[in-house]
Amino acid sequence: MNEKKQKTALKLTISALILILSATLALLLGSADLSPMQAFEGLFIGSSHIEAAIMRNIRLPRMSGGLLAGAGLSVSGVLLQGVTDNGLASPNIIGVNSGAGFMTILLLCFFPQAAYALPFAAFFGAFGATLLIVKTAGRINSSKSSVILAGMALTAILNAGISFISMLDSDVTAAYNYFSIGGLSGVTADSLLIPAILIAASLAAALLLSSKISVLCLGDSLAASLGVRVRTLRAVCLICASASAAAVVSFAGLLGFVGLIVPHMARRIVGGNIKHCLIASVLIGGSVVILADTIGRTLLAPTEIPVGIVMAMIGAPFFLALLLRRKNHA
Repeated sequence: MNEKKQKTALKLTISALILILSATLALLLGSADLSPMQAFEGLFIGSSHIEAAIMRNIRLPRMSGGLLAGAGLSVSGVLLQGVTDNGLASPNIIGVNSGAGFMTILLLCFFPQAAYALPFAAFFGAFGATLLIVKTAGRINSSKSSVILAGMALTAILNAGISFISMLDSDVTAAYNYFSIGGLSGVTADSLLIPAILIAASLAAALLLSSKISVLCLGDSLAASLGVRVRTLRAVCLICASASAAAVVSFAGLLGFVGLIVPHMARRIVGGNIKHCLIASVLIGGSVVILADTIGRTLLAPTEIPVGIVMAMIGAPFFLALLLRRKNHA
């Protein structure tokens, strides 16, 4: 193993240790004051005590949800930024969030008694939006710019639809607001099973395609000359990115900024290698969301700040710094 690989392995190991530490803090901290021993007993030993209910039904699912949300959105961000060669690409740019939001508010408005189906509506809205973008971009030329432009156009249309429905039925606005902010309150273990499978499948596919994605990052013409089927690869990556982000939307709402900032953090730490970046993004993204949720739960306890608000406070300055940096390098 050469020196560069050793450094990368060390950085990934440190990232994994930070994730473990973040998960541990999330399990130990909360509005209920539990000692480390009480938390341990509630998680592994107790079955009928209040500690067991808190640990197994609230903190463990919530920590797991934060891990999955960070991993899923980060994988989506890495793929989107890789295949579009745009460091500002993220799930909300290509219409994933808008598709999920539109289907959610549609369900709340016309089928309020079917609120239990919100995760399914969000998923199909997000996934359907991406399929539409892939189809539209394919009809043009499936280039990097056409994907971004198609996503921005669809986002504008869907956001207009959301605003129109909100204007017609103000009663759905309050229910939609929490979903649009993004949060992990009320997440259960059962609601995480299918999203976990989708995120794992998307990550596995991305890792298998990582070498071809790295070639695609060098330019469409060069990738095609090296035997890469550019349109097919870009479409598959967009679908994987959408499935991963849509899986998160189904239980955490429209959680922003994770898919934008984490890939940049990963590249700064492990470099531009797509495979290493994907692994690092999963670890870093999980840590970031878990820590943001822990801060939101404990900072003003027992009042809770949704993790989406905490992420916005972290992500907005990062986004502005990124824009300023791109302007200086232009």
